[in-house]
Amino acid sequence: MALHFELVTPEKLVLAQDVHMVVVPGAEGEFGVLEGHAPFMSTVKDGVLKVYDRDGAEPRLIPVEGGFAEVSEAGLTVLAEKAG
Repeated sequence: MALHFELVTPEKLVLAQDVHMVVVPGAEGEFGVLEGHAPFMSTVKDGVLKVYDRDGAEPRLIPVEGGFAEVSEAGLTVLAEKAG
């Protein structure tokens, strides 16, 4: 099973795929999201998303600036002011 992850900016859908885990730079500190995570919302601070395609893989690093992250039954959506 995998976590469905979407990264969206006001201009475009940057990434939409199933991944193992994403680490998000939240306003209160970094948090990791795996499939089945409890639903919640958080603001995102300027930093780097770490996207792990599979367990044990090196993360892809995606710079982001501000926004919100929402974890739901559908997966993780990060709405960033800027990404990439």
